[in-house]
Amino acid sequence: QMQLVESGGGSMQAGESLRLSCVADEYRANRYCMSWFRPAPGKEREFVANINNYGKNWDTAQFAQGRFSSSRDNANQAIYLQMNSLNPDDTATYYCAADPTGSGTVCDLLIDKYQYWGRGTQVTVSS
Repeated sequence: QMQLVESGGGSMQAGESLRLSCVADEYRANRYCMSWFRPAPGKEREFVANINNYGKNWDTAQFAQGRFSSSRDNANQAIYLQMNSLNPDDTATYYCAADPTGSGTVCDLLIDKYQYWGRGTQVTVSS
C-alpha cells in the first residue's frame, strides 16, 4: 500500500502564501495523476487542483483559479500546492491523493478514482 504524506500546513493571515507538499513512498506515484482535495459543506471532500504525470496542472477548481497551482518533482516523488492570496474560506485540512486507474496523463476529477490518500495537513487562515 503506497503511502502519501502531506506537510507544510500552518496558521496564516489573509493574503499570505503557503506551499503544501505531498511525498509518496513509492516511485510508481510518478506515473499517476495526483490531486489535492479538501472538505467542503455537503461533501466529503472537494477537488482543489491536480497534476498529471508530465507535471501539467490539468485542472484547478474555480475557487482556486488564479491563486493556487500544483507542481511536481518526480525525482523526489513529490507534488506541491502553491497557495497564494489565502483567505479564511481556505481554512481546511488539505489531502493529496493518487489515481492509479487512469493513464496518468489525463486526470480524472472523480474522487472515487483516487485510491491512495494522505492523512492531510491543516491550513488555518485568519482575517
